[in-house]
Amino acid sequence: MTHAADAAIDQALAAAHRRFNEANPASLRQFEQQARYMPGANSRSVLFYAPFPLTIARGEGAALWDADGHRYADFIAEYTAGVYGHSAPEIREAVIEAMQGGINLTGHNLLEGRLARLICERFAQIEQLRFTNSGTEANLMALTAALHFTGRKKIVVFSGGYHGGVLGFGAKPSPTTVPFDFLVLPYNDTQTAREQIEKHGPEIAAVLLEPMQGASGCIPGRLDFLQALRESATRVGALLVFDEVMTSRLAPHGLANKLGIRPDLTTLGKYIGGGMSFGAFGGRADVMALFDPRTGPLAHSGTFNNNVMTMAAGYAGLTKLFTPEAAGALAEKGDAMRSRLNALCAKEGVAFQFTGLGSLMNGHFVTGEVRSTDDLAAVDGRLRQLLFFHLLGQGIYTSPRGFVVLSLPLADADIDRFVDAIAGFIGEYRALLPGA
Repeated sequence: MTHAADAAIDQALAAAHRRFNEANPASLRQFEQQARYMPGANSRSVLFYAPFPLTIARGEGAALWDADGHRYADFIAEYTAGVYGHSAPEIREAVIEAMQGGINLTGHNLLEGRLARLICERFAQIEQLRFTNSGTEANLMALTAALHFTGRKKIVVFSGGYHGGVLGFGAKPSPTTVPFDFLVLPYNDTQTAREQIEKHGPEIAAVLLEPMQGASGCIPGRLDFLQALRESATRVGALLVFDEVMTSRLAPHGLANKLGIRPDLTTLGKYIGGGMSFGAFGGRADVMALFDPRTGPLAHSGTFNNNVMTMAAGYAGLTKLFTPEAAGALAEKGDAMRSRLNALCAKEGVAFQFTGLGSLMNGHFVTGEVRSTDDLAAVDGRLRQLLFFHLLGQGIYTSPRGFVVLSLPLADADIDRFVDAIAGFIGEYRALLPGA
């Protein structure tokens, strides 16, 4: 990149920041007030972006309003947890009904068993499960189960993998990642995975991965890669753990089922709790028996694991709104949208594409197949920021990293508007974008 081009991107981003500052004084005041009590006014790092994040005041359907009164079409949907939108009456009524029977019941309740049965019936690889409060907890407990079931210590994970706030990986574990014995391998590299799993086989308790990496850019796992992991894990006696916290929404019965791969353990989270705090881990009954209080050696606690609001909201959501048929339809809508966007980028001759599966996608300023985070190393992060602020200016709320999520209330007109906004972005910033 020439010095002039580099300076032009800086100037364009500075102008976008100025427009953002001028348009959002109430959000700025809220940010400054909260910073006194929370570091960076923040308790969830992904929601921060410079110069300051918008404060969202309310939501309805697939729309959001910020503290300054601006309306946005919501194309991030609580980072996949908000598949139902912000005001589904079926969810609200289920929660109210549950609360009328008592909020904290200090015992087994009438709601948890029916949700557990529903999940096991929907995701065939899950023979038994236990609830947690988040996907992070679900992954921690699944790994704990694998360590004790196998009597081994090493866990195979993949660069770019994200399995919760304390289980993130680049080329090595992130600074906040728990200190397990991890072997970090490149994603979608079948040969390396086979060789390393074979080499360390007697030490490996679990192979943990997302069948499509979400946080690192919606990078689908290649079928031959995923099949090789199933075969290698079986051969060395390790457990294959699929993190489907995000990807279970991508097909009627989850992505693993669609791909024809049966993991030993599966972790869930996000939307399944109906918008409430939720996580779950489950799979083979012989592994889950470790947690049976009558016979198993492992305790698993959590005051709110079976809280009535989550149990009620989750059941209502999966039975009344996000049925297998609705999941399939939303995936088809996402596939069609991504095809439109990629056709547009190709027609305009710019190095810009949207990767992903179904209702999840991510914009990247590169051409060619994206198989791992290494393929994204050359992306200029400033272009992602320009895109984010451009979309905000068009009344579209996404993620600063280019992550796009569809929800059930999004209308076809919203999707048309998003595609038009991408066309407008290319038109306005063509000179700053890499060529195809």
